[in-house]
Amino acid sequence: VMSVAVGEKAPGFTLLGSGGKSYSLSDYAGKPVVLVFYPGDNTAVCTKQLCSYNNELAQFNDIGAQVLGISAQDVASHDAFSAKHGFGFPLLADIEKEVAGAYGVVGLLGMVRRSIFVLDAQGVIRYVHRSAVGLTFRPVEELVTALRSAL
Repeated sequence: VMSVAVGEKAPGFTLLGSGGKSYSLSDYAGKPVVLVFYPGDNTAVCTKQLCSYNNELAQFNDIGAQVLGISAQDVASHDAFSAKHGFGFPLLADIEKEVAGAYGVVGLLGMVRRSIFVLDAQGVIRYVHRSAVGLTFRPVEELVTALRSAL
């Protein structure tokens, strides 16, 4: 399994996401990015995690960081999930799990592992957290600290 590590350039990608728009990592060149890989829309921990990041979105915006949620559900699922909770960041549909694969976050039985990557403005990975079980998630504070140190 390919795996990317801190200090390496983040693998580029283009995926369809919220609103049927196409999102490319290169669209965010020059700003820090938080990639949030999560197993599924409307599942308990994912909902809590994404709502927590959404509630604190101002903290990410303050440092000019873009949050991108990525999971294997399709755009229709993402749109419904996003509308239900009013997410202020796009959810990307990695249906073939190619992006999850490139980041080394496809776990047992092909499930996407709850994982976070913080990229600096040059697209270099500055922080990685891959959950083994995925019942918990990283708090906003920890991610903001990682972002600040990457600026």
